[in-house]
Amino acid sequence: MAGYALGLAAVFAAALGAGKVVGGPEPVPPAAAHDGGGHADGDGDGGHDSVAPGVPGGLQVAQDGYRLAPVSGGLPVGEAAPFRFRIVGPDGSPVTHYTPTHEKELHLIAVRRDLTGFQHVHPTMAADGTWSVPLAADAPGQYRIFTDFRPAARAEALTLGVDVPARGDYRPAPLPAPERTATVDGYTVALTGDLVPGTASKLTLRVSRDGRPVTDLQPYLAAYGHLVALRDGDLAYLHVHPDGEPGDGRTAPGPDITFYAEVPSAGAYRLFLDFQHAGKVRTAAFTAVAGDAELPPAPPAAGHDGDGHSHD
Repeated sequence: MAGYALGLAAVFAAALGAGKVVGGPEPVPPAAAHDGGGHADGDGDGGHDSVAPGVPGGLQVAQDGYRLAPVSGGLPVGEAAPFRFRIVGPDGSPVTHYTPTHEKELHLIAVRRDLTGFQHVHPTMAADGTWSVPLAADAPGQYRIFTDFRPAARAEALTLGVDVPARGDYRPAPLPAPERTATVDGYTVALTGDLVPGTASKLTLRVSRDGRPVTDLQPYLAAYGHLVALRDGDLAYLHVHPDGEPGDGRTAPGPDITFYAEVPSAGAYRLFLDFQHAGKVRTAAFTAVAGDAELPPAPPAAGHDGDGHSHD
């Protein structure tokens, strides 16, 4: 009997260990403070999921009692379909009142885990607090959805993120090498300045077309440009707004757009600049390296099945 009891105890111990490795749910990590849009956390609302300040935004699905709750199961590839979600508040109900930031109540960023397929869109909200926006993936893979918003009950904004799949054969692309210029739709954007971890780094982006500076940029979301920085690896999110704004008496409509970006660590980052000219919003993308970090190695050439893993 003693031997039987010892054997049974060993079986239970082994089963418990296996559950931690392969079977059990992962614990929810501490929620991230918002590092996007210059917002800092710490409003003291008494909600759960709060963390120490300084943790980058977008890494958590929940913070300070607020949670990003997708209604849609994933993204279609190629043809857009409504992507629906809710922001659930500390009381367990969908949030229906927001304070607009840069002319919108909520900004949604979608990007594949290899930092391709960037989209910046603005969903519409139904009366019950369900947000919806037509969204499609360019290619199969795991996509990160970021929501940047400020509930009316908060003094500070939040950035929450969640992964959603676009099913199919996922073939990750290598991170492009750092360069000082990017081209999009006949426009050239030149980057001056470097990212320095832990401090505000001045970045100036100059927009030109056919070799001539563009001096009549149009306001887009109350600014001449919007910059999103995503850290390679974990996709830590940093939404940076420019120095100055249209109509302030000192900010020219191009060709230069200046930002002060503070990245949390050394590493490779992908920078996405949205700007508007001739009535259309365009996005220029750069790779930048902060500190003495090296670019990550290219992913394996062979793809794998992406099932279960994914301007307006």
